[in-house]
Amino acid sequence: MFLQSYSVPVADVMSYDIFIANEKDEMNSIIDYLIHNVKKEVLICDDDKKIKSVITMADVYKFVRADISKIKLNDFMKRNVLWVNPNESLSNCRAIMLENKIGRLPVVENGNIVGIIREEHIRDYFYKGVEEAELAIKHIFNSIHEAICVVDNKGRIVIWNKNAEKLYGFKEDELKGKYLEEYFPDAIDLKISNTKESVKNVYYSPKEGYHVIISASPIIIDGKLYGVVSTEKDISEVEELQSELKKAKEQLKILEKQIKKYSKDPFERIIGNSKKIQGKINIAKQIANSNVSILLTGESGTGKEEFARAIHYSSGVLGNFVPVNCSAIPSELFESEFFGYVGGAFTGARREGKAGFFELANEGTLFLDEIGDLPLSMQAKLLRVLQDKKIKKVGGEKYIPLNVRVVSATNKNLLDLIDKELFREELYYRINVVEIELPPLRERKEDIVLLVDYFLKEFCKENNRKIPSIDNEVVQILMEYDWKGNIRELKNVVEYMAIMCNEEVITSEFLPKYIFTKNLDSFLNYNINSFDLNESVKNLEVNLIKKALDMTSGNKLEAAKILNIPRTTLHSKIKKYRIDD
Repeated sequence: MFLQSYSVPVADVMSYDIFIANEKDEMNSIIDYLIHNVKKEVLICDDDKKIKSVITMADVYKFVRADISKIKLNDFMKRNVLWVNPNESLSNCRAIMLENKIGRLPVVENGNIVGIIREEHIRDYFYKGVEEAELAIKHIFNSIHEAICVVDNKGRIVIWNKNAEKLYGFKEDELKGKYLEEYFPDAIDLKISNTKESVKNVYYSPKEGYHVIISASPIIIDGKLYGVVSTEKDISEVEELQSELKKAKEQLKILEKQIKKYSKDPFERIIGNSKKIQGKINIAKQIANSNVSILLTGESGTGKEEFARAIHYSSGVLGNFVPVNCSAIPSELFESEFFGYVGGAFTGARREGKAGFFELANEGTLFLDEIGDLPLSMQAKLLRVLQDKKIKKVGGEKYIPLNVRVVSATNKNLLDLIDKELFREELYYRINVVEIELPPLRERKEDIVLLVDYFLKEFCKENNRKIPSIDNEVVQILMEYDWKGNIRELKNVVEYMAIMCNEEVITSEFLPKYIFTKNLDSFLNYNINSFDLNESVKNLEVNLIKKALDMTSGNKLEAAKILNIPRTTLHSKIKKYRIDD
């Protein structure tokens, strides 16, 4: 508050206790009012209520020996009265009073007197601010973990916080106002008073048996030394603090990544502007805030886990997002992994027990990936928990109630598995209140460029590499490829190109070789119209050469590399088959 006091407007501090007299009034009545009402001033106005003067008791004292009845008020009034508006700051009012050697200022708004600001108002408000600031500073210093000592320019202790009391065993009441030298003759603070130079993170033993890391600085304002402030940390805590700091940094990095991913719209992490993917995103957003079970289907690599995460973070639930790969859990460990176990439940179990996936996801989301790979015996146990909404740990006796949102995913046709009696029909309907089928990448090829750009920038940023540009020929090849592995495969290809390319532009030579092979293989599945071997070989060569030239935008050198033949041979065959014609 003290620091803010100088900018406080007059309206917040001024007094409304004012007395206004007319300039035509008798001086006698003015003096009577001041004396009998113990007032400090009377404001004199004209008939239009415009302020003309201020009469104070100090003015009256000058005429105590005169015949008051003969004094005319008009002759007595001071002219050019200074006044301020309600929005004027206290600091400006104080400056005006000091400059003009006056103790008050009328406050005028829209030509009318609305109050008065006196020197004692400003003084009292500032003193109040100083007191509150002192209490706030004391609270702040006591909240700081380090021991803090502040001495004035005479070496007397001004501040001695709670951690200083704890470190040295002296109470603030014992030391405040005393000379630091009496208790700590070798204190660094005393040396700083002489050198006026700061020290930082210095090992120091101010007294036998005390070992601290200290930082101290002189308090210098306008070239004048006002004192010294020092902070001290018990060195025995440093190793423990460093270990905790390392853990905190690791956790902070994880949290920062999560926050960056999902601080805005969680679905922004799903890249794509195609109608197909945007339609799926709209459905997911619509149901995210509900508690219905969701089944995400689609080929492997289409982004089912990313959808599940976006649904979780968009739902606003307080619990964790717990992903589980159902295909990776052995049947004999199903119960202990999903439901947890109590200490000593079986040989090799942790003494403190373990929380299962369901307990970890309580009040949050459990993502069951590859749920179609669960054996029937495990499906029955899972179904029971989803129905009862409670679990019992392995070796435990009590049931634990749960509130878990389940999002499942599979790349298999669960209805076919039901027909083959490999998946329980009851479980299917339990997990599939809403199904979202994610499209394969080959059905949303307009998103490939966006995905390539995103993965390339992400990879280069994580690996501190300069982001290269991509040749149009490479983009064309990626657009024509079928992407059986979908987004996961595309990401792998982008990372491969980024790590293999040491140039400013990624060209086709940095593509994985299998991309070319599969593109050509799909192209070679043409209809054979003739069993004439020579004609077929000719057609094959023509088709291969045309395809290679098309893939390289007519670059014969690159086309020859793809075809694995010398450039001269390619030129010869182009001329022979008149491919340029």
